[in-house]
Amino acid sequence: MEFREYTTKAGTLVLAGKNAKNNEELIEQIKPFEEVFHTAAPGSPFTNIKGKPKKGDIKEAAMFCARYSHDWRDNKNDVEVHRFKGKDVFKSKIMKLGTFGVKNLKKTKVKKEDIINFIKNNQNV
Repeated sequence: MEFREYTTKAGTLVLAGKNAKNNEELIEQIKPFEEVFHTAAPGSPFTNIKGKPKKGDIKEAAMFCARYSHDWRDNKNDVEVHRFKGKDVFKSKIMKLGTFGVKNLKKTKVKKEDIINFIKNNQNV
């Protein structure tokens, strides 16, 4: 299955899952050092910056993640996004499809205005 794809202004590829099964596939291909994103609220694509992020990539990837979240879909407000490394994602046998545990996360708030502008400027995404 293919992932949602976005190329940042710096030219970096960002991938995002489309559903629970797709999130599982996305997590499998992430390298330990790569940046990963997910919203604080359930119902979000796992989002992955491929390779080493360049200037601006982290903010753009967080907006891409927030844009496809249920939190944004349902509330149209600021969205809290968690950022972590691939090596900090884990799964136990009791976790349902598309669900993962995370350690060492950083929290960032993606502003409503930034998400709206991201959508406006990236109609093809």
